[in-house]
Amino acid sequence: MQRLRRLTRALVYGVLVAVPVTALVFVVRSKANPVTDFDAAAIASATAYTRSHAAFRDFLLGWEWTTQPIRVYLVTTAVCAWMWLRRNEKTRAWWAFLTMMVGWNLALVIKYLVQRARPVVEDPITKAPGYSFPSGHVANMTIAMTTMLVLLWPLLRGTSSKVAAIAVAVGMVVMTMIDRIWLGVHFPSDTVGGVILGVGLVLASYAGYQNWHPKDMANVKEVVR
Repeated sequence: MQRLRRLTRALVYGVLVAVPVTALVFVVRSKANPVTDFDAAAIASATAYTRSHAAFRDFLLGWEWTTQPIRVYLVTTAVCAWMWLRRNEKTRAWWAFLTMMVGWNLALVIKYLVQRARPVVEDPITKAPGYSFPSGHVANMTIAMTTMLVLLWPLLRGTSSKVAAIAVAVGMVVMTMIDRIWLGVHFPSDTVGGVILGVGLVLASYAGYQNWHPKDMANVKEVVR
């Protein structure tokens, strides 16, 4: 019964994140106002500002390179390995790693399903391949930061350390949202979709993870092998 309740809770979380993401997909696919008008105006204003501030532009380009999903996941995978080797938190480490890998691929799948074109910017600052919704940088940063918060939460002692960890995680996500919009490679709605997807996926995954037992990990290891 306990297992059923936890799996049901995971399913509920999954539905809760699917509803707003689906609604946002409908809006961007149908080009409904006022979202599309706001998106277009925001991109025009943001890129105009970036072009006129060279130092800000260079910072954003550096952030874009640094926060490529492959680089973010290399760092977070190292944290998972540390938890596995040093903290004897094997199930939590497995959960964190698998959640991030599933999330990375899910964001790509949604991009190909939605197929939203990227913003068209006169005199573009940079170019990015592929489709626009959701922002891969934002979705993966959100997945990585949310997963790291859940993974490391038991190690945080005191309110100040927990607040600091949340502030760092939120700051990383917000800065990535700013980066994608002000470089003109994603609409604001793309970044919002990435945040909703990232947070919802990790919460749903964690609700399911709480049902795991050591024998379940044996099954996971067999799949990985």
